[in-house]
Amino acid sequence: MNALQRPAEGECPAFYQRYIDQADGRDLLEALMNASEVLWAVVRRLPPGHKDHAYAPGKWTVGQLLQHINDAERVFAYRALRFARRDATPLPGYDEDAWAAATAGSTRTVDQLMAEHDALRTASIALFQGCSADDLMATGTGNGHTFTVRALGWAIAGHAVHHARVLHERYL
Repeated sequence: MNALQRPAEGECPAFYQRYIDQADGRDLLEALMNASEVLWAVVRRLPPGHKDHAYAPGKWTVGQLLQHINDAERVFAYRALRFARRDATPLPGYDEDAWAAATAGSTRTVDQLMAEHDALRTASIALFQGCSADDLMATGTGNGHTFTVRALGWAIAGHAVHHARVLHERYL
């Protein structure tokens, strides 16, 4: 078994499977790289000054959505690190809407948000490259659900692809 391959059903809650299903790659590292390319391809098509655009009242702005992708990658990677190190402490969830609201009015540009994405993605790839097969199959509890480390990695990739599609379909 290649521990970097797509996770089997049951390695994460069903809700996260929808993200994993959107990730494209022969293995986790390729899926992470491909997801960044997909996100960048959409972001490059955003009109100048589009950062504060929301497609409907009460929806996140482009800037909030990009920050959400970054925040989720941090949370998922942190969970993966804790689980890979065999930390059995159950980890809490987070309120993504409260986090997005806290970024409203941010002066950060799309380029700055994407530079952050690139730095996070490089760190995430390094994290998963440094994991042994046993590390990738280790499990832990986050937000009341069990995940394998590799499922979290695939969820990171698929989550970015999911939101790139949302950007393409609803914001462009």
